[in-house]
Amino acid sequence: MTALASPEFHLYGPSHWAVLIITAAGALAWVRLGRHASESLVRVWCRLLAAAIFLLNVGTEWWVFQPTNPVYTLPLQLSDLAPYAAAIALWTWRRWAFSLTDYWCLTLSTQALLTPVLRGPDFPSLSFVAFFANHVLVVWAAILLIWGLRLRPGWRDYWFTVMVTGCWAIAMLILNAFAGTDYGFLNAKPATGSLLDLFGPWPWYLLPEFALILGGWAALTVWWQRPSMTSPTQPRMSNY
Repeated sequence: MTALASPEFHLYGPSHWAVLIITAAGALAWVRLGRHASESLVRVWCRLLAAAIFLLNVGTEWWVFQPTNPVYTLPLQLSDLAPYAAAIALWTWRRWAFSLTDYWCLTLSTQALLTPVLRGPDFPSLSFVAFFANHVLVVWAAILLIWGLRLRPGWRDYWFTVMVTGCWAIAMLILNAFAGTDYGFLNAKPATGSLLDLFGPWPWYLLPEFALILGGWAALTVWWQRPSMTSPTQPRMSNY
């Protein structure tokens, strides 16, 4: 007898809802840890989470990479880069890594959890576990830093993230044009359907997409910079 294949993943099916519930429950636990544990214990847990994010991301990239067709499987998506920023932020508390983690992971990675570009078998397939584990962990990292440790990004962090993201987008547009790839979905929309479907055809959907991202980040920065959101007991972070 042959083993039954895993069913196809479906958006907002039982497994997807389970992931979202686990994400929310874990986020509450990380916030509680960040606010009530000692700084030394928090640093230990930050480094454990950093190690888990780093090892999982490296393992996933090794599994996905195809030596026979390398240009299409390079780790160049923002979802590939965000875990490294999160791991560095958690391990070193460097300001630049914290900035990228907060804006990339809290918004883009959360959006990827809500509308995942995932075509393939459902849980417990390796592709399902790897995809969601990578995104859930980095979202937890951002939530721990912002709400658990009460670290608040400012306008310098905003403009730094905008600059880095803009440089990445330009580089990916050039690579996509010459290699026929679609890193960042900058040259074509995801085949699975996404928020980009509301914004018209290529290349016009890029304009509202960038405006939504930059405007959303700016709104978050305004909210984070309110006096009621700051805390005199923030842990000390390293400079850029």
